[in-house]
Amino acid sequence: MDYLEWAVFEKVDMRVGTVVHAEEATGVVKPAYRMRIDFGELGVKNSSAQLTEIYQVEDLIGKQVVAVVNFKPKQIGKFISECLVLGAVNDNGEVILLNPERKVPNGLKIS
Repeated sequence: MDYLEWAVFEKVDMRVGTVVHAEEATGVVKPAYRMRIDFGELGVKNSSAQLTEIYQVEDLIGKQVVAVVNFKPKQIGKFISECLVLGAVNDNGEVILLNPERKVPNGLKIS
């Protein structure tokens, strides 16, 4: 295992946001959803995530998720992803979203 210095970890900005829109991604190699996530004062950001094994579009709308919001935007097909939604990957390669156990304000910082 490679260890990180604490100062490196402190640079990662993880926040809670609520999915306000989700749709199936088109023109991608692996099945994915495109989402718009409300991070409160940080605004609404786009994200693309390979969640189609477990989640349906209607499962995502209104769901709070945890995401890294300070990566540089990344081009994914014709879509620009502005944040990285976090999840745990099980033995079958399925992504299970990380989310707070209770509803919290959008934009709340994870520490």
